[in-house]
Amino acid sequence: MIAQDQLITLYLKACELELQTFKPGNVSVYADGHDMVVDDFRLSAKVSAKSITNLKYSLGEKIYYAVRQTREAVGCNTNLGILLLAAPLFEAVKYLTVSVSLQQAVERVLKETTLADANWVFKAIALANPGGLGYSEQQDVHREASVTLVEAMDLAKDKDRIAAQYALGYKDIFTVAILMYNLSMDRCCDPRVASLSVYAGLLSHFPDSHIERKYGKKYSDLVQNKMENIAIRLLDSDDFSVLEETLYDIDSEFKGLGINPGTTADMTVATLVAVFIQSYFD
Repeated sequence: MIAQDQLITLYLKACELELQTFKPGNVSVYADGHDMVVDDFRLSAKVSAKSITNLKYSLGEKIYYAVRQTREAVGCNTNLGILLLAAPLFEAVKYLTVSVSLQQAVERVLKETTLADANWVFKAIALANPGGLGYSEQQDVHREASVTLVEAMDLAKDKDRIAAQYALGYKDIFTVAILMYNLSMDRCCDPRVASLSVYAGLLSHFPDSHIERKYGKKYSDLVQNKMENIAIRLLDSDDFSVLEETLYDIDSEFKGLGINPGTTADMTVATLVAVFIQSYFD
């Protein structure tokens, strides 16, 4: 069994790499935005690390206590999506063996979620108070849950990409995003470029839930087209400097319109966590 200190290191590494990645519209070391700065996210990662990696906690407890510690330290919602996505990955570590892959272990974790997990997560969401996030008309996060966590996520999967990961066994992470990361690393050996490949690739395939909660489909085509162009150019060149000016232009355009692909940034962190867990056990 991997020690918690190693899981913490792995988690912080994933969070930092995502911040070192130029993600147009989102916060990174290249550009702040949306009234948040990089240090908010670094502090959020630091204070949430022990709870989200605590293998003695249940899945729901991991999320709730990590959210509470973040809220106390930062005072705003910086990492709810990251924590929701990372928790099942760390919970799955309990079940990893030579014959059980991370994907299989995550599927087991999701099958075994409980009503108690749902209540812990509902409390976490209510505490984080993310704008516009509601799981469904059937399940109000301000009330007691009447279904398991995965059942609640299933109700919301059509309007929330994070909920869809729970409902569909992290399909986007394991069958799309990790492959994007590994292919890029095989090509260029630069984790920042590989991380950008994940971010751009996901946005070229899937609309961002955070954007669509705020604006509907208004900017979906714009974001998809811009990031598809970046994803294609990354296939042609692994020289980040060639893309830097374009990334700054897109970042300025997105932030000028109030566009923040926050869900996709969270998915990028989750992909990195999964890659690093797999690498450790490989």
